[in-house]
Amino acid sequence: MVTLSKGGAWLVNGADIIPDGPEARAALTAAAGAPVSKEEGKKQTIAYGILEQHNTSGNMEKLKIKFDKLTSHDITFVGIIQTARASGLTKFPVPYVLTNCHNSLCAVGGTINEDDHLFGLTCAKKYGGVYVPPHQAVIHQFAREMLAGGGRMILGSDSHTRYGALGTMAMGEGGPELVKQLLNQTYDINLPEVVCVYLTGSPEKGVGPQDVALAIIGAVFKNGYVKNKVMEFAGPGVASLSADFRIGIDVMTTETTCLSSIWETDDEIRDFYDIHGRSEEYRELKPGRTAYYDGLIEVDLSSVKPMIAMPFHPSNTYTIEEVNANLDDILADVEKRAAVSLDNAVEYSLRDKVRDGRFYVDQGIIAGCAGGGFENICAAAEILKGQYIGSDEFTLSVYPASMPVYMELIRNGCAATIMETGAVIKTAFCGPCFGAGDTPANNAFSIRHSTRNFPNREGSKLQNGQIASVALMDARSIAATAANKGRLTPATDFDGPIGKYKYHFDAKIYQNRVFDSHGVADPSVEIHFGPNIKDWPQMDALPEHLVLQVVSEIHDPVTTTDELIPSGETSSYRSNPLGLAEFTLSRKDPAYVGLAKEIHKAQEALHEGKDPLEAKPELAAVMEAVYGAFPQAKQESLGYGSTIFAVKPGDGSAREQAASCQKVLGGWANIANEYATKRYRSNLINWGMLPFLIPEGELPFKNHDYLFFPDIRRAVEEKAEQITGYAVAGKELKPFTVTLGELTDEERQIILKGCLINYNRVG
Repeated sequence: MVTLSKGGAWLVNGADIIPDGPEARAALTAAAGAPVSKEEGKKQTIAYGILEQHNTSGNMEKLKIKFDKLTSHDITFVGIIQTARASGLTKFPVPYVLTNCHNSLCAVGGTINEDDHLFGLTCAKKYGGVYVPPHQAVIHQFAREMLAGGGRMILGSDSHTRYGALGTMAMGEGGPELVKQLLNQTYDINLPEVVCVYLTGSPEKGVGPQDVALAIIGAVFKNGYVKNKVMEFAGPGVASLSADFRIGIDVMTTETTCLSSIWETDDEIRDFYDIHGRSEEYRELKPGRTAYYDGLIEVDLSSVKPMIAMPFHPSNTYTIEEVNANLDDILADVEKRAAVSLDNAVEYSLRDKVRDGRFYVDQGIIAGCAGGGFENICAAAEILKGQYIGSDEFTLSVYPASMPVYMELIRNGCAATIMETGAVIKTAFCGPCFGAGDTPANNAFSIRHSTRNFPNREGSKLQNGQIASVALMDARSIAATAANKGRLTPATDFDGPIGKYKYHFDAKIYQNRVFDSHGVADPSVEIHFGPNIKDWPQMDALPEHLVLQVVSEIHDPVTTTDELIPSGETSSYRSNPLGLAEFTLSRKDPAYVGLAKEIHKAQEALHEGKDPLEAKPELAAVMEAVYGAFPQAKQESLGYGSTIFAVKPGDGSAREQAASCQKVLGGWANIANEYATKRYRSNLINWGMLPFLIPEGELPFKNHDYLFFPDIRRAVEEKAEQITGYAVAGKELKPFTVTLGELTDEERQIILKGCLINYNRVG
């Protein structure tokens, strides 16, 4: 299905692949009429052209990007605007869309959610933005319908900000990166490598976009083949895919850990813009005659089978046929992996779901930016036509991605077809993707056409003995499984027709309900503040020397942002920095918050002019050892706080709170072998936290140990390549070495100032 090249490759005339090497020269010369260098070939990718048009640095190796548009949802926009307000925001300088699709159904915290929504509406009026009320559209569907444009760039505070299929290079980042754009600053990155995803063939009936996406994710995630790179989709297979199908693949590129994505465009995409009344936004995008790519992923669409990503990661992929043919072995392997992911905290079983040799699931969900598209739901309706899901424990819920999609499903009869089966259709909502909607029962198994299936995500609370597991599948196979009352079934087993429905977009739905300032700010508007909406607490500049306590040590191969700060019911507290911080690592390391608060008492004592050693008596012996070796480390030059160690933290969501919650509890650093994503590392930096790297191997410290970093401020200022820290062991200081990786001058200043707010603060 999917093959990866070991080196670079050339795409000639948008059709022919030539592996890089000496033998490629003659073919390239013949195609171009003259010798072509790799440097020139890289400039012929679609990605390079778009990045060049948006770069303001004048240096294509060191990019400073200004985006065309911004978008956020209701568990991110409050913190973003609060940060920008603290930094002097007076007007949104580019179109900024505030959608309400995450906390629209949560009821935690009384009035919190609706207060946040009114905050967003009043800010859209005051600063000149766009406000999309709850139930109208999930963030990414609204962006596809109303924001995307050929050759454009969009930055969103949600990790699945991906509109490459429409010719828009989009990136999902933590909130501080949007703050920078709101303050007319830039998104600073090195020129990324570009990997060609070369599509051939066409999918067989019953195979959907999630199947193709999972096949790719399974091939590239573990080896990091596209990490922090741009995936550029091209090849003859693109023409065989509808716009909705391409969108469904594209949104899942986030789960590969790539930076962004872009596709070649054609009349299919032109029709998409025409249908949505935005024909002027179409732009034909093609690679140049001899485009060079740093890697090559070849996907034969005709060989892709219905896929399933078993718990607990989108890369844990199998074909559904494989699972059904090797049930005991595969389920036993998943149970074994789960024991590691769940720290053996709960009893977890799957093999008890096998009845008469067949695997039965408990729930099906088709939802959100990945599954809630028009074609996915129409295909599901065709497969479910004339069937019923039964009256036992199996349930099926369908969430169209926007109200215009929902309206068209009503008009063409697909909504009625689905509801006649016993399934439920609900309004646009992202909850099933992050654990705030259709939470399964304890130890239930849910199949979902959504984006993620991490542990601790879909209602699991291990500390309460609760576990739910999710597998990712395409809407078509979910429908086939539902038609068999929960028996795991690939959609290729369905022998009936799957028709093609024409989509008609009704713009009046948004015209009648969405607030659009058209970029006109009204400074007279008073912002609505609910009692839960709090300002960011004071954050200190980086001191000369740091005393840190390790308050959590995580050795899982990958730590997700869901484990760093849980989703689900905690989402209502995203507008309250200190309130939300109480949940930090609560499902992974419940002792973390208490330990972080204890060492933070020393820093708080400094603020109050008191003796830190009285606030934290345990420090007395630590400081005796420090002062003995470093008498220049005077109390007034010291800072106290916490750090965590994790092997590879930050996979998954773009949520800045995975870092900011540590910061407001006194966190000064993370120590890791590697950071899972650029966006998590950026979040650490923007919240003034040191993104330390330490080589793999035995750690020179353990959980609860104290660490001392002398002259840390000078090390950051002087761009030290290596930094020496010391683990305090009794009266002895044991040295070890860390690095910070590459930092821009602006990033260094943000760390030195203590956070992005301090860096930008006016007055």
